Amino acid sequence: MKTRKIPLRKCTGCQEMKNKKELMRIVKGEDGNFSFDETGKISGRGAYICKNIECFERAYKNKGLERSFKSPVPKDVYETLKRKLLNENNRQDGN
Repeated sequence: MKTRKIPLRKCTGCQEMKNKKELMRIVKGEDGNFSFDETGKISGRGAYICKNIECFERAYKNKGLERSFKSPVPKDVYETLKRKLLNENNRQDGN
């Protein structure tokens, strides 16, 4: 039986290659709006970030998302991403 290749993506915060399913995907659609892709299938330019707050802080400081999208990212996108990461971490700690 043939083994399937695991898709790897680079985190915009820590710059490490990780399994695609371990990362959050932020998408810039053709209309220029940003959204969070839970499925990994929304069309548009995507950027990945680890599901921990340290990588988020690094990506924010180093403008990792701006580099990936080659355009400025609104502050509210960062705020929403931070809220999502904090909620995700709280959910994992509660289990």
